[in-house]
Amino acid sequence: MSRRLLALMFLCLFPVAVPLFCYTCVFPALSPLDCIRFPQKCPPGHRCLSSKATAQKGDIKLVLYEKSCVLPILCNLTGEKYAMGLNFTFTNDCCDTHLCNKAPVTSTRFWSFTAVLFFLCFATLQH
Repeated sequence: MSRRLLALMFLCLFPVAVPLFCYTCVFPALSPLDCIRFPQKCPPGHRCLSSKATAQKGDIKLVLYEKSCVLPILCNLTGEKYAMGLNFTFTNDCCDTHLCNKAPVTSTRFWSFTAVLFFLCFATLQH
């Protein structure tokens, strides 16, 4: 075998580094809506993040959702952060396949709220 052929075969044994793509939010979203997201090429060594942060003030409960690329050290964390004058409890979940942080947010409260709103609007139009 020629040296060139051996060199080519040797190079084929090395895995090709393929960049990871994750969804990133244009801005954080309030529940029950999912964020407006777009694919982003992550830097080497990063993973895809889906983060949920919850805060409550009186009867009002706020839930924020974020998606992005992060370093693995930020994965699988739970903690607190202060934003918008509220203390949020957050949970970070990570994955490492292309666009794996796409799961939409679903909420039965959203559909219940929508049904009640529709009923109230319909009842108002009847009077």
